[in-house]
Amino acid sequence: MKAILLQENREFQLETVETPEPKSHEIQVKIIAAGFNPIDYQMTENGSERKLLHSPILGREFSGIVTKTGTNVSEFKIGDAVFCGSGSMGSNGTYAEYICVPEGIAVKKPENISFEEAAAIPSAGLTALQSFKRMKASLTDSILITGGAGGVGNVFVKILLAKGFTNFVVTAGSEESITSLLDLGVKAQQIINYKKEEIYDSALSLNGSKKFDIAVDLVGNNIAEVAAKLLKINGTYIDVTNFSTPESRSILFSRGATIHNISNYAYGLEKQYDYYKNGLNELAQLLKNKSITPPNISITGELSTATVVRALRLLRENKTYGRKLIMQINKQ
Repeated sequence: MKAILLQENREFQLETVETPEPKSHEIQVKIIAAGFNPIDYQMTENGSERKLLHSPILGREFSGIVTKTGTNVSEFKIGDAVFCGSGSMGSNGTYAEYICVPEGIAVKKPENISFEEAAAIPSAGLTALQSFKRMKASLTDSILITGGAGGVGNVFVKILLAKGFTNFVVTAGSEESITSLLDLGVKAQQIINYKKEEIYDSALSLNGSKKFDIAVDLVGNNIAEVAAKLLKINGTYIDVTNFSTPESRSILFSRGATIHNISNYAYGLEKQYDYYKNGLNELAQLLKNKSITPPNISITGELSTATVVRALRLLRENKTYGRKLIMQINKQ
């Protein structure tokens, strides 16, 4: 099969490699579409995410068609359309024509969404769903969301709205991102353009001069410090990025905050496959019922080094404008 491999010099190259064969509990999937995530480019840098690199073929989510099944597979058959977040549990990453994954982490694709839309869901969707569940918010809680128009933010806001939450404020940094939030049903008075407004004062004003019950940080770094300052004493802080700073950690400690570190990868390390399957099934049901809609997507190209380089550059420069970047790999 063809695949994009990360080289020792941290550049990408299209190569022909051996097609993986499914083990007894695995399915082999012909990948139709794969999603790009910030962790993909972070794995090429000298950060903590590089420790998560398990294959020179990157990519952590996909959709496709089952082409082979292991001897102990009972839930899937050849020809089934599936989507999945592979993490470190696949035979390789998703910048490839084929992948083998345990049947325990895969879910059948809802018929009312495309393969490209399905490939945009697993990573951001599971992260958003975990964030929502772990913050244990009530409808009266005030919620600050930084970076609400990104991949995770998009799904998170959709879940909030589907569950009847209205008492939240989001930040965005471009007119395109703001438009995407408005299209979701977020009101203009709930959105802070951090390029034009000072987040702290604006957020405080929008929340009736009160600190927030919950802060969901999808940006990190200096924004994490602002979010920490806006949290009430003993508030709940959802850290999705792992980009906190010494200052933000000091502020959160001094405020007695409850901090939830969000990681899909943790469940993969412990082989807790039910987390992936149950979460994706819940998201699939919301999509089938049209309680939420798929992420807005942008097709960056077919399987090529140019596609990968361009997509990771857009992610690094934060120029996705509320759209999930997708690579089309095999024709349906």
